[in-house]
Amino acid sequence: MFPQPDPDPKPDGRDGGESPLDDYSRVVSDVARSLTPSVAGLRVRHRGREGAGSAVVFTGDGFLLTNAHVVGTATGGQAAFADGTTTAFTTVGTDPLSDLAVVRADGPAPAPAPLGDSDALVVGQLVVAVGNPLGLAGSVTAGVVSALGRSLPTRSGSAVRIVEDVIQTDAALNPGNSGGALADWRGRVVGVNTAVAGVGVGLAVPVNATTRRIIAALMADGRVRRAYLGVVAAPVPVPAQLRERTGQQDALRVAEVVPASPADRAGLRRGDLVLAAAGTPVSHAQSLQRLMFADAIGRPLPITVLRNGAMVDVIAEPVELTAENA
Repeated sequence: MFPQPDPDPKPDGRDGGESPLDDYSRVVSDVARSLTPSVAGLRVRHRGREGAGSAVVFTGDGFLLTNAHVVGTATGGQAAFADGTTTAFTTVGTDPLSDLAVVRADGPAPAPAPLGDSDALVVGQLVVAVGNPLGLAGSVTAGVVSALGRSLPTRSGSAVRIVEDVIQTDAALNPGNSGGALADWRGRVVGVNTAVAGVGVGLAVPVNATTRRIIAALMADGRVRRAYLGVVAAPVPVPAQLRERTGQQDALRVAEVVPASPADRAGLRRGDLVLAAAGTPVSHAQSLQRLMFADAIGRPLPITVLRNGAMVDVIAEPVELTAENA
């Protein structure tokens, strides 16, 4: 005779209480319940081919956030929501250098999902991905933040940029997840899923202060104006003696200065150690990239470098990034 099941099983093997698995499941299901209605499946046609991806509603008047590579050159397409409703959408703006795009539903859209702050994430934290992989609407997967601070190269014409602070997760992602939401345990969108780098390795563009500036520019102007300095640099540790004096751990070593660029005209040299720009310590590539928006174009930018053991101050004047100087 088969044994009868425990009428009140304790999955964790203890007397009373709830298992960690139940807590995990409750969090994931709560996020899925709140976020899934705000995530759409997109269908677009550009360059004669039909593409698909995901997008997340982030304003009450129907603006959706997605990937630039999902939208491509399309001026619009169709959005389908988890409740079965569909609507046309219009492309508001794309920014290939951040792989972000904003579109707007032409008809009614669900309530928006709240945007969070990826800068508050920690490795090992639970995250939930919601999207439309392989055309399967409202798909939910969960995992953890596997790593932070990854880099993602992007390109627009001849311009190449590194998206910094990219989130790596083991939440299962598949084609069609691009543009969908990566959320924290409270259901706040902390990333936009953008790439599958391998089995168990997904990447998401972070939602942080820099992202919000890009989104605002896309909504206002349909594009992102960027400043151009003309320097290639990589993070390195600050020399021990200077580190003890200033407390700064890392800086940027100049590997290349583009001839006739603003950096060249300002007197920056290969081998310079960039310590600060605009009075703010510089420790990684994004420290400079955060300054290279429209309000920096044509304005003096003070830069402090360590050169041959001496502190040197230079003044650069960034110009607008164009296809010619990219």
